[in-house]
Amino acid sequence: MSSQIEIVETGVTDWRQTLRESLRGGTASLTEGSLGRALMVLAVPMVLEMVLESVFAVVDIFFVSRLGAPAMAAVGITESLLALIYTIAGGLSIGVTAVVARRMGERDPDGAAVAAVQAAALGVLASAIIGIGAGIHAPALLRLMGAGPEVVRAGAGYATLMLGGNAAIMLLFLFNAAFRGAGDATVAMRVLWLANGINLVLDPCLIFGLGPFPELGVTGAAVATTIGRGAAVLAQLVTALRASGRLRIRKRHLRISPRVMAGLVRLSAAGTAQTFIATASWIGLVRVLAGFGSAALAGYTIAIRLVIFAMLPAWGLANAAATMVGQNLGAGKPDRAERSVWIAGLMNLSLLGVIGSVFVLAAPQLVALFGTDPETGRHAIHGLRILGAGFVLYGPGLVLEQAFNGADAAWTGRSLSPRCPPTV
Repeated sequence: MSSQIEIVETGVTDWRQTLRESLRGGTASLTEGSLGRALMVLAVPMVLEMVLESVFAVVDIFFVSRLGAPAMAAVGITESLLALIYTIAGGLSIGVTAVVARRMGERDPDGAAVAAVQAAALGVLASAIIGIGAGIHAPALLRLMGAGPEVVRAGAGYATLMLGGNAAIMLLFLFNAAFRGAGDATVAMRVLWLANGINLVLDPCLIFGLGPFPELGVTGAAVATTIGRGAAVLAQLVTALRASGRLRIRKRHLRISPRVMAGLVRLSAAGTAQTFIATASWIGLVRVLAGFGSAALAGYTIAIRLVIFAMLPAWGLANAAATMVGQNLGAGKPDRAERSVWIAGLMNLSLLGVIGSVFVLAAPQLVALFGTDPETGRHAIHGLRILGAGFVLYGPGLVLEQAFNGADAAWTGRSLSPRCPPTV
């Protein structure tokens, strides 16, 4: 009850000022003062960051849907192949957010910077190992997942580039996780503005060959997405190396620290197990759906992209809770950490409850935006309604899971809440 009173009081007194501060990258303390205000300063850019991340999930499939069911099926199967990359990126992100948040709460910015550098080094190593093997064998992997000859022809280039260029995905996830842990959530939001702006412009140009651009078909979506994310990673590096900001990487931090890296691997192992529980079942589901033909898989791809679009903002609130828990535990304030979780959980329950109702009631209208054939549309509508019906329970579950992650208790949180499939 006290948490509900505080959030109402915060909203009445200074919500406009707090909103402006959150959007311009305010430096409000997360361990002192109004809890509702601190959570809002952190949550608003995180929610907007995840909204922008979810735009990737919708923009590509919006344009690719014009190429037919085989192209959409190729995108859906490639997403399942990217599951291993998202498993590692998600696991490392959990670890780096928790460690950076704890170090910042302990007033140890050098420790936070060292943790961010070690996470990036681990990400580069993992993405290189995966990218070389998966990129070379992408067509064979599509066939292994049940893709027919038509789907392989349409999506081989897309899968090769997305898998081979996975470093852009990995580093974007990891640096944004470090910025969030440091309380610099506005940075993560801004770099995704850049990435999405590039992707939105290049997608139709490279898919359909507009103006001077070559017509690459579904492969053009992979080129646009990879360029956008690569530009965002460069922006992250520039930001981290500047003199301003909470997370500041200096020359003295650019070294390999086996002790810190081992700690991140230990903590991230639990986070990776969390992500693998969800992604392993998702890979199996896509493999089963591939046997029902391109229309069924294309319909599922549309439904899950819309679900991702709705779920990622809720992940923003959950990530805010993780940072609040980590920093306040680091500052020796467990009661404040707990109260932040209840506030974020209530907000998420309300948000996803409304969105789930929209999905159930307006599924035909939402699916119609993608201009699909009747059979694909029918599968998409059924999938969207079934998934939307469970949204009201997902919100608080997401917050609780991330709260345990922020408390370095990832093994506890690994099975608390359902996860949406990772987004490309």
